[in-house]
Amino acid sequence: MAAMLVTLALWQLAAMGLAGRYMLAGPVEVVQHILQNYGLLSRALWVTFQNAAWGFVAGNLAAIGLALIVALVPQTRMLVAALALVVFCLPLVATGPILRVLYGPGPGPQITLAALAVYYTTFIPLLVGLRAAPASWFDLIRLYGRGAWTVFVQVRVMASLPYLLAGLQIAAPAAFLGAMVGEFTGADRGIGVLALRAMRGLDVEATWAIALIAAAVSMLAYGAIGRITRTKADTQPEMLMAVKPEPSAQLVSARVFRIVMLVALTAALVIALWWALMEIFALNRFFAKRPDDVWRYLVTAPTAQANRAVLWAATSASLEYLIPGYLAGLALGVAGALALTLAPALGSGVLPVAIALRSVPIVTTAPLIVLALGRGAAGTITIVAVMTFFPALVACLQGLRQTPGQVLDVMRLYATNPVTRLWYAQIPAMLPAFFAAARLSVPAAILAITVAEWLATGRGLGALMALTASTSDYNLLWSAIVVVTLGACIGYGLVSMVERAVLVRVAPEQLRN
Repeated sequence: MAAMLVTLALWQLAAMGLAGRYMLAGPVEVVQHILQNYGLLSRALWVTFQNAAWGFVAGNLAAIGLALIVALVPQTRMLVAALALVVFCLPLVATGPILRVLYGPGPGPQITLAALAVYYTTFIPLLVGLRAAPASWFDLIRLYGRGAWTVFVQVRVMASLPYLLAGLQIAAPAAFLGAMVGEFTGADRGIGVLALRAMRGLDVEATWAIALIAAAVSMLAYGAIGRITRTKADTQPEMLMAVKPEPSAQLVSARVFRIVMLVALTAALVIALWWALMEIFALNRFFAKRPDDVWRYLVTAPTAQANRAVLWAATSASLEYLIPGYLAGLALGVAGALALTLAPALGSGVLPVAIALRSVPIVTTAPLIVLALGRGAAGTITIVAVMTFFPALVACLQGLRQTPGQVLDVMRLYATNPVTRLWYAQIPAMLPAFFAAARLSVPAAILAITVAEWLATGRGLGALMALTASTSDYNLLWSAIVVVTLGACIGYGLVSMVERAVLVRVAPEQLRN
C-alpha cells in the first residue's frame, strides 16, 4: 500500500511538472476523466474484454491441443513447432488490415488477433513443462507395468502444470493487446477505438485513462492466474537427472540433415496452405496475394530490384533498434528475477510496476514514450525493451522456483550463502524457462518495433506496412509480411541454437523427446 501511494504521488508530481506538454496526465485528471465518461468507457471496455476473453480461450485451447499432439506423437514435434512459429510470427500490424477485409465488420479480427497473440506464449512453456519430469518417475511407472498413457497423464501432464500456468499469466495481457490491435483496423466499438481517437486528438487525459483501465484489467487477470499458481505450488520440484548426449560427427550430421529437411518441409507446407486457402475461399487477387505474386514482385518483375531495395532499407532501419531493445529487455528481465529472488521484499514494489508496464497496451504507450524520449534510438529501444522485459521476468521467476528442493536443502545444510545457491543451483534451473522466454520474445520484439514505427516513429517496416495498407499497395504489404515472418523465424532459430548449446550441459532432459 505504501509503495502504491508513493507511486501515485510521484506520478502526480511528474504530471504537474510536465503540464502543457501533452505527455502525462496525473492520477487526479485520469480519475476525473473516468468518472465523467464512465458510461462510454465501461461499454467500450466490455466489448474489448469479451473479444480478448474469447481470443484468450481459443488461443490457449489451440496451444494445449498442439502440445498434446507433440506429446503423444513426438515425431511431429519439430514440424508442429515450426508451423506454429510461422503463424505466430505473422505481424499483427499487417495481418490486422487483411483480416478486416476478410471478416468485414464485426469482432472477427479482434478475436483472431487476440488468439494469435496468446497461443504461442502458452505453447512453448507447455512444451518445456512436458519434458521437465524426473527420469525416476518414468522408471517407476514402467516398473509397475504401466503404459504410455499413464506416463503421459501421471508424469508429463503433472510436471507441465506450473509451466502452463506461467504461460497463461503471460498470455493474459497479450490477449487484451491483440484485441485492441484488431480494433485499430476499423472496428466501430471498443477500447482500441477510443484509444486511437484520443491519440489522434492529443487528448492526454483520455489516453492515460484508457491505459490505466487496460492495465487494471490485465493486472487483475494476471493476479487471478497467479493465485491459482500459488495454490498449486505447494511441493518442491523434484531433482531432474538425465544423461548428457554424447556428441559425434554422425549425430551432428544427422541433426543438420533433419533441420534442413524440416525447413524445406515447413516452407512447402506454408506455401501450399497459403495458396490453398486463397483459392478455396476464392479471394480476390487484388488484396489476397498468392506466393507467385510475391515471387514476381521481388524476383522477376522489371522493378524487382527497386522493390527489394525499399524492403531492405525498411528492414535495416528496424533492425538498428530491434536488436538492442530485445537484448536490453531480456537482460532487465533476468536481473529483475535474480534481484527478487535475493530480496523477496522487493516483490511488492517491483512486480506491480512490471505488470503495469506489460499490461498497458503498446499501442497506447508507444506514442507517449516516443513523445517523451524522442523518435530516435532511446524511445524506440525503450518500447522494444518494455515489450520483452515482462515475459523474461515472469519466465525466469518461474524457472528459479523450479530449483530442486533436495539441492537447496543440501546447500543450506552446508551454510552456503544466497548468492552461491543462486549461482550453482537456481540459475541452472532457470535456464530452460529463460530460453523459452527468449524465443517467445523474438516475435514480441518484432511486434513492438512495428507498432512503434506504425504509430509514432514513421520509419522501418512498421511504417512501411501501415503506408502500403492505406495506399492499397498489397504487393508490397504481402512482401513485407514475408520478410518480417522470415526474420522472426531466423531470429528464433538463432536463439534455439544457443539454447541447445547451453541446455546440453545444464538441462539435458529438455533435449529428449
